[in-house]
Amino acid sequence: MKTYELIAPCHFGLEAVLKREIYDLGYEISKVEDGKVTFIGDDEAIARANLFLRTTERILIKVASFRATTFDELFEKTKAIDWEEYIPKNGKFWVAKANSIKSQLFSPSDIQRIMKKAMVEHLKPIYGVSYFEEDGAAFPLRVTLMKDEVTIGLDTSGESLHKRGYRKATVAAPVTETLAAALILLTPWNKDRILVDPFCGSGTFPIEAAMIGANIAPGRERDFLAQEWSHIVPRKRWYEAVEEADDCQLRDVKMEIQGYDIDSEAVKAAMENAKRCGVEQQIHFQQRDVKDLSHRKKYGFLISNPPYGERLNTKEAMPALYQEIGRVYQSLDSWSMFLLTAFEEAEHYIGIHATKNRKIYNGMMKTYFYQFMGPKPPRKQ
Repeated sequence: MKTYELIAPCHFGLEAVLKREIYDLGYEISKVEDGKVTFIGDDEAIARANLFLRTTERILIKVASFRATTFDELFEKTKAIDWEEYIPKNGKFWVAKANSIKSQLFSPSDIQRIMKKAMVEHLKPIYGVSYFEEDGAAFPLRVTLMKDEVTIGLDTSGESLHKRGYRKATVAAPVTETLAAALILLTPWNKDRILVDPFCGSGTFPIEAAMIGANIAPGRERDFLAQEWSHIVPRKRWYEAVEEADDCQLRDVKMEIQGYDIDSEAVKAAMENAKRCGVEQQIHFQQRDVKDLSHRKKYGFLISNPPYGERLNTKEAMPALYQEIGRVYQSLDSWSMFLLTAFEEAEHYIGIHATKNRKIYNGMMKTYFYQFMGPKPPRKQ
């Protein structure tokens, strides 16, 4: 059976979480770099990775990598690749994205144009045509140039994998599904522990937690480009992956997950999204101000992405808000708290030193994931 090198991009700073997910799926990791993990897998791995991985943005088949410092070199080395192994005669193919970092070739549009031309020149004599209709399945390529090293990936996912399909209703500045899942997986939370998000917005943290707790495959309700590539991934592989996802799901699991927001429209959006995802029974959403948060149970988790000024023009309100978060947290007996924020002085105004502070890039924005660890609950006898 043919094996591939598969590239899984992720948020900078969260490679270790994705690496653990890939190991848990049963695949061997060949390389870990900033913002991506490369692993070895066959056609089954392409289907399973798209369906089951929570923290990657997409799954790319690594087609080739080579060094190029001139456009002539880029053209010739791209032309030399056996494109017929991937792209059929009627395939629609193009370089969807080109990134260049510290490389002599730095114009994305020129890189895209030259590589497309090289692919056409390679495939013309093989398929005996002078023009490609390109009316079949889509084969978008993503190219990275890093210090003159060109890496070509064929995108098997299509729309980014953070688009699970449940988040139709949204609010300003939402955190992506993949980032929310990765941050939850960074914490010791499990389905038997309470989880509260007091700034839940459209519900991404509570919904992702409910999906993790119920073992719902994040890609179960969506489609992927490679479903149309039967010469690379036979259709039965997708059926098998979906069957595995359905078998793994815990249907009667009970969880105590709560999402609060001061904005009634956000709460309404969160409830709609949870229903669309099929986890509305697992989460209690309510309109509530953070200052009114209290809980009688011990050893819970507060996981949230509170406002941090840059996104909602509320810089002046930040000190008071974070002081309130600190006051509420100190009233929660034995709880742990995890906050994603770009507010540099969050720790100062919360008034407690974080156990750990991890730097994470949310898009191009530098944010911090503050981790305030409470005590572990006593072991059950």
